[in-house]
Amino acid sequence: MLDGPRLAPLSGSSADALVVLIHGYGSNGDDLIALAAAMQPMLPGAAFVAPNAPSQLPHMAAAYQWWPIETFSMAERAAGAAAAAPGLDAFITAELEKAGLSSDRLLLVGFSQGTMMALHVGLRRPDAAAGIVGISGMLVAPESLQADIRSRPPVLLIHGTEDEVVPFRSMEMASTVLTETGVPVETHVSPGIGHGVSQDGLVAATNFARRVLT
Repeated sequence: MLDGPRLAPLSGSSADALVVLIHGYGSNGDDLIALAAAMQPMLPGAAFVAPNAPSQLPHMAAAYQWWPIETFSMAERAAGAAAAAPGLDAFITAELEKAGLSSDRLLLVGFSQGTMMALHVGLRRPDAAAGIVGISGMLVAPESLQADIRSRPPVLLIHGTEDEVVPFRSMEMASTVLTETGVPVETHVSPGIGHGVSQDGLVAATNFARRVLT
């Protein structure tokens, strides 16, 4: 089973929501849990968890991957996300059960490869999450979404116009496919921002989270 760093609700009470932060390639849960600290004041009742991906990069300490990147092809991404999905899905279900929460109190927040995982898993869970935030990522296997989709939670896509790793057009393509599939989508553009989490993007994500969880 996956695991990673956690933050208990700032309220000191039992969690009234669960935010799962899904890191990108070559990163780890500790890196992404920092976002939780910034979001917590606006979501005092939420518990946060940032699982480490299932496999470690060779010869690199504390660097994890949801799947190995070798060819950068869409087929590789689709196969990788599909292979990693059951583990993340089971982790999310277990965390909700431990917290005594239903899926409508769940928010998935992904960055880069983590966005690909958040969308792939979140849209295939039978019970809709409260929402999905995807930062600097893309939708993998768009051609199979219509057949595979099982729920349609609201989605916020955040992307920098100068992203040199995952091109900005990836957000536009994902937004188009999601809209065509009946998923409510919002987008936030960060002008001049590369592959990362900008302050304006973090504010947009936090405002979206507060809206869908209250």
